[in-house]
Amino acid sequence: MADNGKVNPAGSATYTINLENFSKRLKVFYDHWKEHKSDLWGSSDAIAVATPPPSEDLRYLKSSALNIWLLGYEFPETIIVFMQKQIHFLCSQKKANLIGTIKKAAHEAVGADVFLHVKAKNEDGSDLMDDILHAVRNQSKSDSPTVGHILKEAPEGKLLETWSNKLSGSSAQLKDVTNGFSELFAVKDSTEITCVKKAAYLASSVLKNFVVPKLEKVIDEEKKVSHSSLMDDTEKVILDPLKVKVKLKSENVDICYPPVFQSGGKFDLKPGASSNDDYLYYDSASVIICAIGSKYGSYCSNIARTYLIDAIPTQTKAYETLMKAHEAAIEALKPGNPMSVVYNAAVAVVEKDAPELLPHLTKSAGTGIGLEFRESGLNLNAKMIAETTSEKTKQFSLLLADTVLVTEEKRDILTTCSKAIKDIAYSFNEDEEDTPVVKVESKTTEVLPSKATLRSDNQEMSKEELRRQHQAELARQKNEETARRLAGGGSGSGDGRGPARASNELVAYKNVNDVPYSRELVIQVDQKNEAVLLPIYGSMVPFHVSTVKSVTSHQDNRTCTIRIFFNVPGMPFSNDSKLNSQGAIYLKEITFRSKDTRHSSEVVQQIKTLRRQVASRESERAERATLVTQEKLQLANNRMKMMRLSDLWIRPAFGGRGRKLSGNLEAHFNGFRYSTSRSDERVDIMYGNIKHAFFQPAEKEMITLLHFHLHNHIMVGNKKTKDVQFYVEVMDVVQTLGGSRRSALDPDEIEEEQRERDRKNRINMDFQGFVNKVNDHWSQPQFKGLDLEFDVPLRELGFHGVPYKASAFIIPTSTCLVELIETPFLVVSLSEIEIVNLERVGFGTKNFDMAIVFKDFKKDVLRIDSIPSTSLDAIKEWLDTTDLKYYESRLNLNWRPILKTIIDDPQKFIDDGGWEFLNMEASDSETEETEESDQGYEPSDAEPESESEDDDSDSASLVESDEDDDDDSEDDSEEEKGKTWEELEREATNADREHGAESDSEEERRRRKAKTFSKSRAPERSSFKGAPPSKKSRFR
Repeated sequence: MADNGKVNPAGSATYTINLENFSKRLKVFYDHWKEHKSDLWGSSDAIAVATPPPSEDLRYLKSSALNIWLLGYEFPETIIVFMQKQIHFLCSQKKANLIGTIKKAAHEAVGADVFLHVKAKNEDGSDLMDDILHAVRNQSKSDSPTVGHILKEAPEGKLLETWSNKLSGSSAQLKDVTNGFSELFAVKDSTEITCVKKAAYLASSVLKNFVVPKLEKVIDEEKKVSHSSLMDDTEKVILDPLKVKVKLKSENVDICYPPVFQSGGKFDLKPGASSNDDYLYYDSASVIICAIGSKYGSYCSNIARTYLIDAIPTQTKAYETLMKAHEAAIEALKPGNPMSVVYNAAVAVVEKDAPELLPHLTKSAGTGIGLEFRESGLNLNAKMIAETTSEKTKQFSLLLADTVLVTEEKRDILTTCSKAIKDIAYSFNEDEEDTPVVKVESKTTEVLPSKATLRSDNQEMSKEELRRQHQAELARQKNEETARRLAGGGSGSGDGRGPARASNELVAYKNVNDVPYSRELVIQVDQKNEAVLLPIYGSMVPFHVSTVKSVTSHQDNRTCTIRIFFNVPGMPFSNDSKLNSQGAIYLKEITFRSKDTRHSSEVVQQIKTLRRQVASRESERAERATLVTQEKLQLANNRMKMMRLSDLWIRPAFGGRGRKLSGNLEAHFNGFRYSTSRSDERVDIMYGNIKHAFFQPAEKEMITLLHFHLHNHIMVGNKKTKDVQFYVEVMDVVQTLGGSRRSALDPDEIEEEQRERDRKNRINMDFQGFVNKVNDHWSQPQFKGLDLEFDVPLRELGFHGVPYKASAFIIPTSTCLVELIETPFLVVSLSEIEIVNLERVGFGTKNFDMAIVFKDFKKDVLRIDSIPSTSLDAIKEWLDTTDLKYYESRLNLNWRPILKTIIDDPQKFIDDGGWEFLNMEASDSETEETEESDQGYEPSDAEPESESEDDDSDSASLVESDEDDDDDSEDDSEEEKGKTWEELEREATNADREHGAESDSEEERRRRKAKTFSKSRAPERSSFKGAPPSKKSRFR
């Protein structure tokens, strides 16, 4: 059998037809034919299907699909004619031998007898065709029977051409039954669904584990790779699933179409598109489209993703709109919905969010999928075209496609590869590349500095200047955000778990047009927008459910009375601070009477349920620190593959006496379970309770670990904790009893080191495999709202510090700042950080401190002390990259009175400029800075961006003129005792008089500056210098 399911007649004896599948599907076919005979099958008395000769081209035919669906294989050059009581096959002898096995099954399933017409090798089968047409006339008892056929399939080969001539020349009436087969193939049984799922899993795995890493490497290393070579490499991986660790037999898989890679402004989103020989284009504002289709057991799947490189706002907006439209279309995939509903759902999103893109939305949104890549049916993909300024990015297209399984109960997205903007938008464009190239002209015959040196200086200045601008913008945003939060009466909790929202924040609908239209004036509950719509004076008036205090109903003989009470100021136990709208008119109570008691009961129950849900959610937002009752763990069943790690240790350890035991960690349907051989040593961690999950492989540490930081405390033994860790020691602690030291060239020592490396690598791989399986499990739709994924600490961004009592290596991740080796553990969510203040900076000391202020001002400020000054630039670069506002100060601040002052009088804090009192650049002198630091919180009114710490204008001018070269002398200037500013000024003035700055060569000015500043201390502003530009790409 070939890859696409064709039968090799010479070896037909090795194949068997699955009679159970054949019987079941033949009965489905005949039942469908009988039920929809007039509307889909053209009132056909007989249905004729002719399969063409084999072809090397990838093609999808209804005739081939029917062969595979019914018989399990494709039978080329075979004619099948279905009648109510007979089924006729015209084929070669070897195919007839195989088909003959279905005679009994066909008779038992639908009462039809199978007749085999064997065509000799050198005959055209004309006589046999006459016999078949004669049988059709006899069965239909008519001289002009109606014969259904597939109109769009043109006859290929001598046999099919003869058959086509026979049909058209006969008295039979021909009807197109393509729609009947489309409808028949649309609904799939469990076997077909399994094949589609496996095909979708293969396509997703190839995209995630091969295509995306390949593209990242090509772009990061700036290689020239053509679209066609990417296509060839990807096709080889699809045909060999083990390359992406997918355990499917290669003989069962194939491609749906050659993988498609497009970029550089040339886009063709038609299903028959191909990859050209142009090089992959990945400059700024470029768009890369990847589409992959794979088959398993002849069943197709499809996935397409768009990747944005240094996207411009137009592209980002278009992609976000496309993603919303894509999700809306999937949401509309419900049994019974007309096809137009799905497309209209996508159109509605585009009309609302980006009406200017509506003309570019395709008229088709995709197709059904199965044995054919494009079954007649529902559309799922969309295309938008917009324009930018660059020639190769002037036109860009965006494409999203997924394979979705629609059942009565739910919609299941089978291709689970992220399409979120954070995962497809890349930023490879280094900031310094935005700086125009500066041509340096010299009027002397001195040799110019090299191009590389000039570029480096320009990069450094550009990097620093951009970081300053970004920090200034962050300061403005942070002050506005803090002002809004404090003005709203909150305590400062910024992670969404603070006090209940103020009444002016309870917005159910942004405008009147969003209120759903209702024909009847009845009480309605809008679950999606958390609103209750009440008919008042002929209009539907919306109320947010949080404004409802209680609802009651009372039934009389034939009527039901509904009373709704609202939260108003002055009522007992009401929070008047939330109801502080000046001059507002409050509705206290409203009563309705209805004769429809059933509807009244339903509405009351819906209001109570929605109110309970919203109140529960708001309560969790307000306080999640207390121990709560967790949901019950649902153990994995036989369908779910067991995910387990063995011989792990847990921290905190179980209490009690006796020897500590290792245990097993298992991933179940809705949570983890860790257990030892002791029955009382068991811990369940629900997925819904996990706030952050970390996987840290052993590199320079002794352990490989999984760490879970939780929303709510749980009990581990008798300890209440929010952090649970499971680890394995990758090295054994060995103490040599002999006094002598062993040589590094000792063979036993080398062998022992090799064993330790192998053990460490094996453990890391086991953990990585477990993490990958759990991540795949978390990607299922039911866990979408939890936003769970294992985060890996970025060691290259790590730094040493003292968060508690001992020094530790602290490492950032994409969402947190963590230290997971030493106890107590440190896990700080970046989303909960208000600002960061770097203290003891600028005194030439070897260390500085970091103070982290949380959005919840009632939490104590976290201090990380004794950070080496060599890490300062890297830390500032990381803080700026993660959009965290940082300040610098020369002394440690006493934060408790500062935060107390802000909480007691937030309006004064806002009026005085917010956090700008920490901006040391805004002060006029070092003395004033010291005084402000000593006094704690005292906002400064001085102008920001001051370039000098001295009042003397000449000194300020000196610092500014040499700004480009500060970095060259910074390292030396901190090592030796410096001169006073007056001495530096005098020397610089004399030097300027002797040599004009305009006529000096670049080399001369550099040498003179190094000499002048070699013994000086760098000015305070130099501490703001950025690190050298990072070459590592990062996500946007």
